[in-house]
Formats: sequence, C-alpha cells, structure tokens
Amino acid sequence: VRCADCSTGGPVSNWTVEQPMPSLHSPKIEVLIVDDEVQARELLSEFCRAQGYEVATADDGRAAIAALTRSPQQFGIVITDLQLPGADGFEVLTAARHANPSVYVVMITGYASIDSAVKAVREGAYDYLAKPFALGQLEVVLRRIKDRMSLEEENRELSRRVVGQDGLSAGGDLTRRLQAIEERLAHIEALLKARV
Repeated sequence: VRCADCSTGGPVSNWTVEQPMPSLHSPKIEVLIVDDEVQARELLSEFCRAQGYEVATADDGRAAIAALTRSPQQFGIVITDLQLPGADGFEVLTAARHANPSVYVVMITGYASIDSAVKAVREGAYDYLAKPFALGQLEVVLRRIKDRMSLEEENRELSRRVVGQDGLSAGGDLTRRLQAIEERLAHIEALLKARV
C-alpha cells in the first residue's frame, strides 16, 4: 500500500493495495498513532489492528503527550508524524522516552531531511520513515520492533531463571568472589604488617 499524496501533505484518499500483508500476531502490544491527518491516522490504525496490535490515536502532539504522561507503560510503540499542531513529533518523542525509556518511537514525515532523521535517531527514535512510504516498510519496522521486544523479554526470563536456580544472580556470585579476594588481601596485609 502506498500513499501518493503524503509527500505533499495532501489527502491520503488514493492509497492503493500493492500486496496483502501477513499478520504479525502481536496481540498484547499497544501502539499510539499520532497524526493530524484523519485519513492517514485511520489508515495506520486499521493497518496496525490488522497486524494484531492494540491501537490508540491522538490527533495532535499535546494529546499524545497527555496520553503518554497519563499511562507511561501503556504503549510499547509510538508512531508519530513530525509536523503536528500543539507539539511537534520531536516533543512527542521526548515525552515518550521520558515516560517510558523502553518505548519504541517511529517518526514519519512528508518533510524528511537528513538533519531531522539524524536528530530523531539521536533523540531516541527507533526508526524514521519519509512519506510517501509503503505500508510494507512499516510492517518491516514493526516486525523488527516485535522481534527486539521478544528478545528483551526472553533475556528478562532467562535472568529470572538464573536467579531462581541459584538463589543468586551472576552479579551476586561475582560479588562473593570479590569479597573473598578482598578478605585474602586483607589477611596478607595483616601478615606483612605483623612481620614489620
């Protein structure tokens, strides 16, 4: 699916289907979509729901920031336009990362520039898509995010298992070994002082 008018900021009424998109089956991840263009917001919402995501929307930057502040852990992904009334996409990005440092923010814009892309990534955006873009591009980005979230969860689960099996984390084991070394060094120092 591609939007022919997104790069000009015009209506998105002539989106066309290029090929069907397979579902990502991500039922528990909620996406906040922020775009002041009703048709773009609705299309992105429909697309994300078809991919198995829960979806909430905001039509301006202030509403998005309010939603992120009100429920910091609610959203796993934020898809935001760069040019928004109230507060721009960079302000939404900053608020999202402040509210939940593990949130994934995808910036979209019809006014793409290298400077804004670099700024977005430096400020913590996961990705940056220039309009017009195919929904297949967004699908790839969402799949990569979902894969990273799965790996992060797997890592947390493995850490919980290690703690559960040993009763101590690997860090606790290291601390114990360091304490034993320090005790030996203190004993050696005491012996050396006793000889003097």
